Amino acid sequence: MGMGKVKKLFASSEVAMAMLLVQIFTTGLQILSRVILSQGTFIFALMTYRNVVSAICVAPFAFYFEREITKKLSWSVWFWLFLSALTGISMAMGLFYYGLRDTNATYAISFLNLIPMVTFVFSVITGIEKLGLNTKAGKMKILGATFSVAGALIACLYEGKALHIGHQGLHHSVALKTSMAHWVQGTFMLVGCCLSYSVWFVVQAQLLKIFPSKYWAIMLACIIASMQSAVIGLCLNRQKAAWSLGWNLQLITIFYSGALATAATFCLISWVIAIRGPVYAPMFNPLSLIFVSILEALILGAELRLGMLLGTILIIVGLYSFLWGKRKEMKSLLQAKNDTGSVVVPTTTDESAVV
Repeated sequence: MGMGKVKKLFASSEVAMAMLLVQIFTTGLQILSRVILSQGTFIFALMTYRNVVSAICVAPFAFYFEREITKKLSWSVWFWLFLSALTGISMAMGLFYYGLRDTNATYAISFLNLIPMVTFVFSVITGIEKLGLNTKAGKMKILGATFSVAGALIACLYEGKALHIGHQGLHHSVALKTSMAHWVQGTFMLVGCCLSYSVWFVVQAQLLKIFPSKYWAIMLACIIASMQSAVIGLCLNRQKAAWSLGWNLQLITIFYSGALATAATFCLISWVIAIRGPVYAPMFNPLSLIFVSILEALILGAELRLGMLLGTILIIVGLYSFLWGKRKEMKSLLQAKNDTGSVVVPTTTDESAVV
C-alpha cells in the first residue's frame, strides 16, 4: 500500500473517530440531562451556564492558535455567527431540552436521526450538496439516508415486545415516567429541534467559508448563545431559585455539557464539516440512539423494545450505505480534478461542499 493511500485511510479514520467521540459525549449528555430536567431544572438557565462554560473552554485554543483572527470579523461574519448561535444552540438545544423533559432520552435522541435527511434536503436546495441520481454513489447516499430515517421511525412508532436488561428492582429510584399530554407536546418540540438543527449544519458550512477559524467561531457563537438564552430565560422566569446553582448533579451536567457536549463537540463537528461537508457529520447521529437506549435501560430502568432493535439494524445499514456512497463520490470528484490538472484542496469547506 502506497504512502498516499495510507494517509487517506488514516485521515478517514480520524474523521470517523471524531464523530464517534461526538456520539459518546452526546449519550452522556442525554442521560444526565434527562435526570436533572425531571428534577425541575430551568432549561434556559442550564443553557446559559452551559454556553458560558463552553466559551471559556474554547477560548485558550482561539487565542493561542488563531491570534490574528479578530481582523476578519466583518458585519457579514457577525451575522452568520448570530444565525449559527440562534439555530444551532438557542433554538435547537432549547427545543430539544423541552422535548427531552416531556418524553424520554431514547425517544428524544431518535428524532435527531431525522436530521441527516432534512439536512440533505436543505443542502440540495441551497446547492451545497448534489443528488447525483445518475451515479451509484448518489443512489447509495439517498438509500442510506432513507434507511436511517426509516429505522428511526420504527424505533419511535413500533414498540413490540419489551426486553429488560438487569433487574428492574435496581432502577426504581431513577425510573422516569411521562404523561401522554406531555409526550405529545414534547414530540412537537423535538420536530422543531430537528428542523432547527438541520438549518444549523447548512449555516455552519456557510460560516466556515467566510470565517474558517473554527475556535473563534465556536467561542463567539457560544457567547452569543449564552446572551440569547439569558434574555429569553429572564423573560420567562426571573425567580432567583431558577438561576441558582448548587453542588449537585445539575452543576456536573453544566460542566460536562459545556466542556464536552458543546465545546469539544462543536470543535469536532466543525472540523468534520470543513473536510466532509454538512451532510457527513449528522449521519453518525444514529449511533447515539443505540448507546442511549442501552444506557437508559441499564441506568434509568427503561424498557428496551423490539422495535428499537429492528430500527437499530436499519439505522446501521443506512449509516454505512450512506458513508460508502459519500466516500465513493468524493474519490470520483478528486480523480476528475486530478485528471484535469486542477489543484485539489480537500480540507477546505468549498471542496467538501460540492461532494
